[in-house]
Amino acid sequence: MAARLLGMLPTVIFLLAGQSNMGGRGGATKGPWDGVVPPECAPSPRILRLSPDLHWEEAHEPLHAGIDVHNVLGVGPGMAFAHTLLSSSSTSGVIGLVPCAQGGTPIANWSRGTDLYDRMVTRARAATAATGASLGALLWYQGEADTIRREDAEVYAGRMEAMVRDVRRDLHMPDLLVIQVGIATGQGKFVDLVREAQRKVRLPRLRYVDAKGLPIANDYTHLTTPAQVRLGKMLAKAYLSTL
Repeated sequence: MAARLLGMLPTVIFLLAGQSNMGGRGGATKGPWDGVVPPECAPSPRILRLSPDLHWEEAHEPLHAGIDVHNVLGVGPGMAFAHTLLSSSSTSGVIGLVPCAQGGTPIANWSRGTDLYDRMVTRARAATAATGASLGALLWYQGEADTIRREDAEVYAGRMEAMVRDVRRDLHMPDLLVIQVGIATGQGKFVDLVREAQRKVRLPRLRYVDAKGLPIANDYTHLTTPAQVRLGKMLAKAYLSTL
């Protein structure tokens, strides 16, 4: 049911962006999604998502349906992140999630002026304008596509810093919190180079959460459903530590 019919609007909003592990492939690496929704990812009237047509609705898995297009979608970290926040005494009200991820995309596809960048900024503006709620953070999990070419891996840190600066400027939020996930896998052989570049990103109000060591599905690329739940909790812990 649409949130507008329920009379609810978010009090704090989070952007979810990056590629497939943010879009969510938990339970969806062997074909169609298995439909398993852990309790930590269950729907709640206090967790809303911004739909593809920019309306608030009750969030449910797969969270990126209609956003991460042309891909089989499953469980991602967003719902577990939101539930963890709601279980904390530091969070009250309603959480709004703004899915923006797109599978298989290198960071160059997220630079200012690209379709994905423009979509993310447009959705962020629509989310905040409709509610007056604060933008709590940008949750960013991306980099696997930049492990294919050494040239991309070596310039990753600079591209990430430029993207963050541009987003903050275009949203008029110079202190926007960004929580970056260190990749656990990659589509190429330069995973370690990208991970090193991610750790080299030096910007104020940027936190780093490492996905290395979380369970990986049998496609050797995507996090399992239990891993996505754990990642969501890790992201929530990182956010709460800034309050």
